[in-house]
Amino acid sequence: MMLMLMMSFIMMTIANIFMLISLLISKKSFLDREKCSPFECGFDPKSLARIPFSLHFFLITMIFLIFDVEIALIFPIIPTFYLVNFLSWFKMSFFFILMLLLGIYHEWNQNMLNWSN
Repeated sequence: MMLMLMMSFIMMTIANIFMLISLLISKKSFLDREKCSPFECGFDPKSLARIPFSLHFFLITMIFLIFDVEIALIFPIIPTFYLVNFLSWFKMSFFFILMLLLGIYHEWNQNMLNWSN
């Protein structure tokens, strides 16, 4: 019992020493002028870094995320066809796809899919 306690203390001490060494080695230096600039690609910015961001890019990103996640939710529907009752599987699948279709219709109705703004 005492041996296990001593071994765990030694392992914890070694892990802490390694974390301290990695912290000291990986110190970031803020002396580089390009790294301190708003753009980290090495050139001087010609305009302000805080220009207004188009909301349309944000909306397109949100639409992509919603319909990207739905693909991950549709994949498990296919293998469950053989595991559950057909009627309950059909109701669940129909409801899920209906929700997606209503979502895309709402986005189309709100003109979120048009880039003309």
